[in-house]
Amino acid sequence: MTDIRQVKTAPERRAFIRYPWTLHAGHASWVPPLLSEEKRFFDPSRNHAFSYCDAVMGLAYGSGRVTGRIMGIINHRHNAHSGVKAARFGFLECPNDPALGRELLHFVEAWARSKGMVKVVGPMGFTDQDPEGYVVEGFEHEPTVATYANFPYMSDILTACGYAKDVDYVVYKVPVQPRIPEVYQRVVDRIAREGHVRTYEFHSRAELKPLAGRILALMNETFADLYGYVPLDREEMELAGKKFLPVVDPRFVNFATVDGRDAAFILAMPNIDAGLRKANGRLFPFGLPHIMAAARRTKQLDLLVAGVKKEYRHYGLAVLGMAIMLRAARDAGMEVMDSHLELETNVRVRAVMERIGGVLCKRYRIFQKVL
Repeated sequence: MTDIRQVKTAPERRAFIRYPWTLHAGHASWVPPLLSEEKRFFDPSRNHAFSYCDAVMGLAYGSGRVTGRIMGIINHRHNAHSGVKAARFGFLECPNDPALGRELLHFVEAWARSKGMVKVVGPMGFTDQDPEGYVVEGFEHEPTVATYANFPYMSDILTACGYAKDVDYVVYKVPVQPRIPEVYQRVVDRIAREGHVRTYEFHSRAELKPLAGRILALMNETFADLYGYVPLDREEMELAGKKFLPVVDPRFVNFATVDGRDAAFILAMPNIDAGLRKANGRLFPFGLPHIMAAARRTKQLDLLVAGVKKEYRHYGLAVLGMAIMLRAARDAGMEVMDSHLELETNVRVRAVMERIGGVLCKRYRIFQKVL
């Protein structure tokens, strides 16, 4: 008999955080998150997102042990922007047991109904900086930071519980070649000739720090209409800057202006999966050296986020940003770049990826169910 209990105590929250280590033991694709970050993320007193979101966490128990987990989230800021009364499920982890999966999903669905919601979407977190979408194609490929490494059966459980596709994200594997295609080189040369665009490349975090706030503000503007995006408030931008600036590699950050106005940005990082697996959730005493070594040795660059302000998209800044990033990847000895998640409907960016030799390698899906 399965018992689903709401997480209310610190020991229950610890059990919620630690359960994936049990489920994914022996799962070669899984990348353990850092326990320090997980503790901060799921703590209402330390995660600012709880201030504008309702949330509930549930643990499944069977035979006296934890057998699954799930989280429900209502992002009131996003619902006000979209005009839809939607709850989110996320961080759903369970074995290949459809009955157990149904119980966990029903736990969130009942909670969502009690809050007046009319649909549930997921997997999603508080914001789009959190993991979202289950892998439905490309399980053989390496995951990247802030993405799920789920088992294939998860989509079957959701389908059996009445969930259907809401949106898909696609991921491209882009070879780092000696030269970009000639058609794109002409775009880069034209931008240089016209003289309206200035690009900022960085060699140290000290150089990057003065522009970090502008990059985050530009992200808010460029992502405002994207699926599920929730603009960061001032406090969140400050927290994001403090969190990411110490770990970002300035070689893989680029920022562009058009006639002095902020216009585009792109950010990537070396793939550190091998180091995170060795760290097994702990930075100290040995985790951090493993992660730093993985960043030095990897041959894969992971694109994290990129955006171009709407009024400047005809300038070719997406092409310019990719050309600069591929050059930085080549100089660093990288052999391949992971595009991270792109909405399948974003035909402009998908065309850029395909014209520079990118091959679709993974597909992530967000599901939805009307209550």
